[in-house]
Formats: sequence, C-alpha cells, structure tokens
Amino acid sequence: MTMVLTLICVVVLVLSLTTIFWKRRSRDQRRTMEQHAISPEQLYSLLGSHQDVALFDVRQPLDLLAHSEIIPGARRIPPADVLAVPSLIPKDKEAIVYCTCPGDKTSRAVLRRALDLQFFKIKFLKGGFEAWKAKGYPVEPYREVFHLYTPNLVQH
Repeated sequence: MTMVLTLICVVVLVLSLTTIFWKRRSRDQRRTMEQHAISPEQLYSLLGSHQDVALFDVRQPLDLLAHSEIIPGARRIPPADVLAVPSLIPKDKEAIVYCTCPGDKTSRAVLRRALDLQFFKIKFLKGGFEAWKAKGYPVEPYREVFHLYTPNLVQH
C-alpha cells in the first residue's frame, strides 16, 4: 500500500512539474512573439520614414485570390517557400511579414522559423493585412501570377 501511495505521489509531482514547465514555456514564447510584433500604425510610420525595410506578403494562395491586393512595396513570397528556405528573407535587414490568417498564424509560423535560425530583425504585422486595410492605409492591386496549388502536395 505504501508503495502505491509513493508511486501516486511521484506521478502527481511529475505531472505538476510538466504542467508548470509547459505554461512557463508557452508564456515565454508568447512574450517573444509580442516583442516581434508591429502594429499597422507603427508599420505605416516606418514605411513613411523611408527606412530600408523589407516587407513580405506571406498569405496563403487562396487568401491572395480572395483579396488580390498588396501593401505597396511588399514582395509576395508563398509561405511554404519561406518556411522551406528562410534565406528568402534577409537576415541583416529589418523585415516585416504579414498574412490574413486568424491570429496571424502564417506570419507567426514564419517568424518562429526565422527566430530559430537567428533572424532577429524580423517582425510580423499584428492583425495582418486586414488590420492594415481597416486603418485605411494604402493597398495596390496584386498583378503577378501565382499558383493555387502546392506541387509537393499533389498526389501522383
């Protein structure tokens, strides 16, 4: 009986420590993400100051099809490409990524990957393209050709 109680105590302790560690890690990751966020107002001011900033549209193809506009000066990079080849984003220059996903999911994924590779001059546009447009900031038509499919996902 004593052995069973000891085992239960050990299991409870391990689960408690795991939960504490997981919550702390999640909080630290959220804090890191927020340190690399930029508001639409801040981005508008930054672009207006004519500083050398690289702006990347990392929206999913269907999102781009639904809203065929882009922030002036932005370069479109498919999210799968930038996740596979992060060097598409300059490491030595301020860079901003944006998407239209709920919770900025794609931008955060790109940011996470970049930070893992020691890209520290990168930020994501909080609220994404929709927040930018909601503020009435300029957009322009996106006229370049893009693919709606990902070749590596097509079954042969």
